[in-house]
Amino acid sequence: MFSPLPFLLLPLLGLVVEATNYPRALHEKRTGTIKYRQHRRLSPRDIVPVQIGLKQSNLHRIEELLYGVSDPVSPNYGKHYQPHEVVELFAPSNDTVDTVKAWLEEHGIGEDRVELSQSRGWLKFPATVSEIESLLDTTYHIYEHQDGSEHVGCEEYSLPMHIKEHIEIVHPTVNMGGKRKIYNHSKKRSLNKGSLLRGPKTDGKKPSQLFNDTANCDSQITPDCLRALYDITPKNQPVAFPTNTFAVLELTPQSYVQEDLTNFFEIFAPDIPSQTPELISIDGGTVTADTLTSFDINGESDLDFEYAMTLTSPQKVLLYQAGDEVQGASFNNMLDALDKSFCTFEGGDDPNDDGIYPDPAPGGFKGKESCGIVKPANVISISYGADEVEFTDFYQIRECQEHAKLGMMGVTVLYASGDNGVAGNGGVCIEKFPNGTVIESTSGKTFNPSFPEGCPFVTGVGATQVDPGKTVDDPEGAAEQVIFSGGGFSNVFAIPDYQKSQVAHYFAAHKPPYGADIYNNSQTTRGYPDVAANGVNYVIAIDGEFALVFGTSASTPVFASIITLINSARLAVHKSPVGFINPAIYSANFKQAFNDIKHGNNPGCGTNGFTAVEGWDPVTGLGTPHFPTLVGQFLLLP
Repeated sequence: MFSPLPFLLLPLLGLVVEATNYPRALHEKRTGTIKYRQHRRLSPRDIVPVQIGLKQSNLHRIEELLYGVSDPVSPNYGKHYQPHEVVELFAPSNDTVDTVKAWLEEHGIGEDRVELSQSRGWLKFPATVSEIESLLDTTYHIYEHQDGSEHVGCEEYSLPMHIKEHIEIVHPTVNMGGKRKIYNHSKKRSLNKGSLLRGPKTDGKKPSQLFNDTANCDSQITPDCLRALYDITPKNQPVAFPTNTFAVLELTPQSYVQEDLTNFFEIFAPDIPSQTPELISIDGGTVTADTLTSFDINGESDLDFEYAMTLTSPQKVLLYQAGDEVQGASFNNMLDALDKSFCTFEGGDDPNDDGIYPDPAPGGFKGKESCGIVKPANVISISYGADEVEFTDFYQIRECQEHAKLGMMGVTVLYASGDNGVAGNGGVCIEKFPNGTVIESTSGKTFNPSFPEGCPFVTGVGATQVDPGKTVDDPEGAAEQVIFSGGGFSNVFAIPDYQKSQVAHYFAAHKPPYGADIYNNSQTTRGYPDVAANGVNYVIAIDGEFALVFGTSASTPVFASIITLINSARLAVHKSPVGFINPAIYSANFKQAFNDIKHGNNPGCGTNGFTAVEGWDPVTGLGTPHFPTLVGQFLLLP
């Protein structure tokens, strides 16, 4: 066994062995590179830790298998798969493993240097730059991001035709959408924030008075406001079931402050003043708030747990804290930890996008990579996301497939849809050039879809608001204060069957006034979000005081809390957790389970974006939950 090697630190003796000149084809090409520039060429003798994602078996059946346990009309609804069954279904064939190993051998990379992951999905080996350039017919450089961080990669790479059919993806190559740095002025240190972070927004205003009632929900959202909006009452709220599980993902350095949670609970949930989340440490993740405090560091985690724990009490809420303070982490690090069926132990993560562990850097996590350390929770709330254009299609498709596998195991995964309307993180849009180049730019005019929300195997959550001057008894509108609900149509993923009729109705009745140069109007791609919940004017306790925050990162743990309550109700009558909910909630029987949002926009890219209308729309999805009907419909399912 060998430990993951840091880039560019050790020389490796050996010569590249010339292989047969097989016919080649382009496999992946970089897009969205305006944030990066080629900084310097790598030396031929520098070392790169290479990971090859092998073609998995039965991927052509992944929707069939997922919908088989998720579609209410299926006789197998709720009969979720065990982890070992998922491994067996999708493990690459022996022919794929042998063919790729033989190709590596032809290039002088012997079997003694190559490791196969436990899931058989990845091959890992150290290679000189000279070797990997020969393998992939490319040139490697150090790329420098605008924030000063550096990444190893290439512009494009190709594979021999007879190998291409056996390989899904190679790391590190063209994907650079991962971890970034922020500067914490209060602590005078650089922190790993990540392009994945969305996090709540604030207008800087502090409430002069706190209202713990439902008469002022247009200016302050509290747990009681949410209960009133979605009709959650002591009579209809299920008792927390002992075996039910609910987790929230936090990527280091985001971390909660226990004093903040206590301050919030004292006012809004006095029955749980001393509770804390249960820490599940992934790749060295720790609660760092004792030494690191700021809105950027604590805002997301404080918000998540103050509301998730209050709304589901006495349900125990798990904290998936991923990554050490040096590298941080990504979605893939979380997937690694959830079960060995996903774990890419000793291979598979991309050093540009994912934390690689053990971390050899000073202060880094020196333990083994977190591989299958915990059974996935029944519900996972994730308030992070990126832009599709930051990653290649292969990267996104492979990660999306991993979420499908979670759904097959009965896990509900919810992602925040973003806070910039039809624009990407930071308000950037897509700019297209005549030569086919596509980049993210503040001057771009084309809508910039989100990832992983565009993946059809997750549930995207948009944001709504109690309109100014209105009450909890009035219809909500799309969020239009400080943030705008992220929504639109994917440029990567095809429209799933469960969504086709609703999207067709949307285009037939409310076709947006934009052409194909502005957004993907083909009517053949995945639309998001799926659902929504309030995301405006949340009262949170943060760093010793109270503040108002905004974002789909508030909506998501709220909707996840509601699904957790529904799972408790089903488990109490000896039924399974709901798992992947999209096929059910888009079905006709669930139409009355949502409050349709019919006004508001999600502007961006120099436009008014899309409009919330009757039925599903790419602003608030199907709408906000009506809890009694939603739980009732799920209880009717087997």
